[in-house]
Amino acid sequence: MFKHVPGTKDILPDEVSSWQKIEITARKIFSLYNYQEIRTPIIEEAALFNRTLGATAEIVQKQMFLIHNQEDIYALRPEGTASIVRSYLENNLDKESGFIKLYYLGPMFRLERPQKGRLRQFHHIGCEVIGSAEPALDVEVISLAEQLLKNFGITGYKIKINSLGCTKDKQALSLALKEKLQKKSSQLCFDCQQRLKNNVLRVLDCKNETCQKIVKELYPSDNHLCPECLAHFGKVKNELNNLDIAFEITPQLVRGLDYYNRTVFEITHSNLGSQDAIGAGGRYSNLVKELGGQDLEGIGFAFGVERLLLAKNSVMQKPQKKLVYLITLGQAAKSRGLKILNQLRSAEIPCDTDYLSKSLKGAMRAANDAEASVVLILGDDELKKNIISVKDMSNSTQREIPIENITKELKC
Repeated sequence: MFKHVPGTKDILPDEVSSWQKIEITARKIFSLYNYQEIRTPIIEEAALFNRTLGATAEIVQKQMFLIHNQEDIYALRPEGTASIVRSYLENNLDKESGFIKLYYLGPMFRLERPQKGRLRQFHHIGCEVIGSAEPALDVEVISLAEQLLKNFGITGYKIKINSLGCTKDKQALSLALKEKLQKKSSQLCFDCQQRLKNNVLRVLDCKNETCQKIVKELYPSDNHLCPECLAHFGKVKNELNNLDIAFEITPQLVRGLDYYNRTVFEITHSNLGSQDAIGAGGRYSNLVKELGGQDLEGIGFAFGVERLLLAKNSVMQKPQKKLVYLITLGQAAKSRGLKILNQLRSAEIPCDTDYLSKSLKGAMRAANDAEASVVLILGDDELKKNIISVKDMSNSTQREIPIENITKELKC
């Protein structure tokens, strides 16, 4: 017997309604903010992620699913931003208006050790806004993220924010950190000792407890920010306060990808344990230009759907079914029943029937298992009288009505 690949998960029928509710809610909220949906392929040239995420990023070094053919190397997308910016440029969306607000839903892939809240195939709901450097846009995006959480019915989360500043500011921060961490290099984990040589900002993102303790003791401040970036971050904080959006300043927050600068943020939840981020994002000022476009800024975020469900701490309540279940007794009733089913479905009434020729008692159990709200019973006696029995499963009452009135009756 074959089994699912480790790090992947079957989403079974009794779980799908929770996923659908999140997706429907997300689409509704994104539309309120005037975002348009975009769907990009799950496979891209591996070079796209090497270039945008950074050669020293852990995703690039250890976590990409690579596909080799005779000439090319492809990758299953590990995140959505790079693909969307690629699509934005390739399809000349930058020529149409420049400024655009996009959202997406779909699977992502990372080759890492599976654990709670961390799968090899996982799903993101996210957005990207390209074409504006306004701090008000940072505020809208963070506000949108919180609005989604509220509508998902999730509480108890924390919004953490920081500013990395511009490219020069990041370089200044890197130099300052490297100088301080050199003195404690022997205490760092092996990976962070390598990060200290190749990309010191990665140390801030390490999950090793000893490394985290060292980073907190250093406690980077915003004194690396230039006046312009300091003013930008100040406006973001002021407007978040004006909207009564609670947040924490987290100086060690850098995010794990090279393209981020200026505002970065992360949303965490205690229900997730050590992998406590349910969503994260930030601003990128050089990514569009890096991929051959104009000098345009962007900002975005993504939620992990699996982590949203964990934060919810239970499967969301399934919507009440309005399923009609038809039980036919005898061949003549079965033939007439097919017409009734077709008639109901044409009227957009969800319905089903027993295809296993069960007894009335067995068919009633099947209707109950299917969570039907109404059961129709049609046998030889009912056919002779041109009636059908209608049983309300919520209160176990039963009545008879003319067969020709069934659609009108069930529509009420």
